[in-house]
Amino acid sequence: MMRIDDAAGAAAPPGTGPIMEGDMRAMDMTATASVKRRTSAWAVHAFTASGVAFGLMALIRVIEGNAEATLLWLGAALVVDGLDGFFARKVGVKEVLPHFDGAILDLVIDYLNYVVVPAIFLYRFGLLPDRLGIAGAVFILLTSLYCFSNVNMKSGDNYFVGFPAIWNVLALYLFVAQFNTTINAMIVAVIGVLTFTTVKFLHPFRVRRFMALNIGVTVAWLLSSLFLVLHHPDRPLPVMAVWLASTVYYVGICAWRTIRGPSEA
Repeated sequence: MMRIDDAAGAAAPPGTGPIMEGDMRAMDMTATASVKRRTSAWAVHAFTASGVAFGLMALIRVIEGNAEATLLWLGAALVVDGLDGFFARKVGVKEVLPHFDGAILDLVIDYLNYVVVPAIFLYRFGLLPDRLGIAGAVFILLTSLYCFSNVNMKSGDNYFVGFPAIWNVLALYLFVAQFNTTINAMIVAVIGVLTFTTVKFLHPFRVRRFMALNIGVTVAWLLSSLFLVLHHPDRPLPVMAVWLASTVYYVGICAWRTIRGPSEA
């Protein structure tokens, strides 16, 4: 008489057991990989979200009247914003977490760090004429709303179209340059109007052409800016030379791209 376990073994096709075990192992590995990818994706979003903490610290320093510390916190937020996109593309956050929009998260934080805090900074530290302080801050907030709402903010080759509301950078320039307030107001007015134009502005981490050079110049600019903030109001000639040379490069490449005309890739 055939035993029950023999009958079960005879009924099962050869190799069924090992195949099922292999399938289970594959499923476990897939599940583990999925968990790792989701964890990595959330970690990238958390990294992006850390920018809001830096923005808060910058705002507190504005209230306390510490201009240098404000710019340092805004600089830290700028570095986070420059790196998070690379990490997001590396992990593939859009595919892993399709229900969570990292682009919107980034825009919300950027409006705080690139627009709100710098606008208050210019007003708080008297970089605009007394009678135009609040009006200038409002002008910055309003023009930036157009920038952040513009669906055609970037060209096909990832240049910004119109001034990309990087008022944190402008605040740094006005703080270091120490122009009189009338000149500062004129600069703010001109830059704000550029928001509505088709003038191209470089995104050093997204534009592929000359990317290595663009990133190198950006690093030089960041380091020289850090030195100038830490040692304000001193402006050593070698550091200023690096700072101004990197600025000239940015202006030059933006002008070249604007004059060159339309580009899709």
